[in-house]
Amino acid sequence: MDLVTLQGWLDNASFAILFITMLIYWGGVAFPGVPFLAGTGRSGMAIANLCMAALLSARWIEAGYFPLSNLYESLFFLAWGITAMHLVAESLSGSRLVGAITAPVAMGIAAFATLSLPDQMQVSEPLVPALKSNWLMMHVSVMLLSYAALLVGALLAVAFLIVTRGQSVTLKGSSVGTGGFRQGQYQLKRTSEISSETIPASQAVALEAAGVGTAVLEKPKVQSEAHPPLSPQRLTLADTLDNISYRIIGLGFPLLTIGIIAGAVWANEAWGSYWSWDPKETWALITWLVFAAYLHSRITKGWQGRRPAILAASGFVVVWICYLGVNILGKGLHSYGWFF
Repeated sequence: MDLVTLQGWLDNASFAILFITMLIYWGGVAFPGVPFLAGTGRSGMAIANLCMAALLSARWIEAGYFPLSNLYESLFFLAWGITAMHLVAESLSGSRLVGAITAPVAMGIAAFATLSLPDQMQVSEPLVPALKSNWLMMHVSVMLLSYAALLVGALLAVAFLIVTRGQSVTLKGSSVGTGGFRQGQYQLKRTSEISSETIPASQAVALEAAGVGTAVLEKPKVQSEAHPPLSPQRLTLADTLDNISYRIIGLGFPLLTIGIIAGAVWANEAWGSYWSWDPKETWALITWLVFAAYLHSRITKGWQGRRPAILAASGFVVVWICYLGVNILGKGLHSYGWFF
């Protein structure tokens, strides 16, 4: 079997395995009582990861250069990175929900590369002069790994929003601070702020402080029937997803920073300028700013829960615009080897 035939088998196998794995994870979420589904799904993601690694290695051997010169190769490298980051995230969280939301994305990328791209875009071709540089591997691989980490982190933030049903909950403090869940706990209020739902005097605690006045413990406002209180299991899962999302994004952001710096150095070597405000460069900066704002809100402002999760979830769209959208919508210095 020659390398070209092997590549055809591997890309189809990657898509098929990811499709089956996606169904397994969805089955595990729908039927949590079935014990073997979680381990089977994790094994499927690992096998798909190895298939894509073998595919990229075969193309590297065939072409003689690192396989990141066209859209087909970069899509499979991105899918490989997502499956790798998924394995890290699932090992940390232990939740099937991680695979239920990351497997469809990895499968969709593999399906697009295998089934949608024309044959001429899937064939290895000689590098254009601008790409004949060691920076091809140093810059592009780091950028794609950062995209993979940021996409997985953003997907975990989406999963957090799904688990919490859009409700504002205070978590244990996965990034900063300490404490327990505050949903459903009693709150301390001054007597001037006491509402009609104050707990009976027999259960109140009076605190005298000079110039402050008396304070009592008040029951939290009853949530509407449309948003009933979350169960302890959901709160625990939400805290785990919030924590792992923060860690994965914390891994992807330094990679993105290194990739942008490496790209600037390569741009100066190839084009004589560190920064040209090319559409790809501009959206890379926007992506960096979005996730910098997310990390700033977590580390400096102490935000947790829904607000930073919404910011991270928006980063999912921004990454896709940076990675693929600018090449579809407009032509720039980074267009060769992709669509134009």
